[in-house]
Amino acid sequence: MHTAGSGAGSTDDNYAIRGRVVTPDIVVDDGVVGIEGTKITSVRTAADWAAANPDSALPDAVGTVLPGLVDIHCHGGGGGTFTTTDRTAVAKAAAHHHRNGTTTLLASLVSAPPEVLLDQLATLRPLVEDGTIDGIHLEGPFLSTQRCGAQDPRYLIEPDVDLTERLLAAGGGTVRAMTLAPELPGFTRVAQLLRANEVVVALGHSDASYTEFAAALGNDASLVTHLANGMAALHHRSSGPVAAALVAAARHEAVVEVIGDGVHTDAGFVALVFAAARGSVALITDAMAAAGMPDGDYDLGPQRVRVTDGVARVASGSIAGGTATLLEVLRRTVVDARVPLVDAVLAASATPATVVGIAEQRGAVEVGYDADLVVVDSTFTLQRVMRRGSWLP
Repeated sequence: MHTAGSGAGSTDDNYAIRGRVVTPDIVVDDGVVGIEGTKITSVRTAADWAAANPDSALPDAVGTVLPGLVDIHCHGGGGGTFTTTDRTAVAKAAAHHHRNGTTTLLASLVSAPPEVLLDQLATLRPLVEDGTIDGIHLEGPFLSTQRCGAQDPRYLIEPDVDLTERLLAAGGGTVRAMTLAPELPGFTRVAQLLRANEVVVALGHSDASYTEFAAALGNDASLVTHLANGMAALHHRSSGPVAAALVAAARHEAVVEVIGDGVHTDAGFVALVFAAARGSVALITDAMAAAGMPDGDYDLGPQRVRVTDGVARVASGSIAGGTATLLEVLRRTVVDARVPLVDAVLAASATPATVVGIAEQRGAVEVGYDADLVVVDSTFTLQRVMRRGSWLP
């Protein structure tokens, strides 16, 4: 299953990777991660590993070893998309993110006619079941027309219990999260239905007041979709959703998504969010088909998108998803926003894994977890990616 190379060695059926290891709590400057099959079996200092394996030479150091990254908001990449009924396009998008260090990701859909969403869910469902993707995120269609962003306003409707039941049935247990606007009539009934089906209720694309947003976070919702995007800006006399979200996150009552790509948010805002809500931040890409691709024209669901200088926009001028990888978002968070490495990595791995209920398997370099690892150099340049115990080509 493994292909040993520089910095890796085998002993007693364990595969060993040595480097600067980032765990959920600390950075082990000279550590060794032991792997057997698809699981991490040990995380030790190099000295402890050498003592436990006196007949084996220490492997060479490979660089910095991160957990496989976890993106819970992603629409596509590498020229492929999740907003489709073409399984090849879905697999293409997933492969792009896998080989760039995101070993776990949700496929995000955008607002579209109900029958289109049902067909897309039917397409994605078997790809969740075979492990290509790790769940589905429905971003819409129960969103605010005033804060639609790149969501097509033609397909935005009020929360509907019957439609939600149909969507969940089509997903067959693979829908992990749904974004909706809390101020819309019918929100509470749909949110309660989602929770009853163990689907994370996320708030976003919302024109709610501070009070409305805070009330939803205090009751049914536990996630905020791309904080500051698709909602009113923070103002000291009208604090709105951003303030409500930050208060809830600071109290560890909710997790806030942040697209830290330098386009959707700047470094100062990212620094502010981490300072206010350390441990309650999930870095995301909101990536679409153009991620990793040249400038040009692409699709995001029913909308046509033009990418210029790496920035995707719909005809209205609204930003239409991201074009970065999660590793690039992580690099910007550490280098530009100057967020401590452990905190930034947590936000790109363990925290989002916790949000969608897979924290006991993914998102950390810890014993018993899936062997999902990302090796980078001192500049965050990608070196290698291991997913479920195998190096990706």
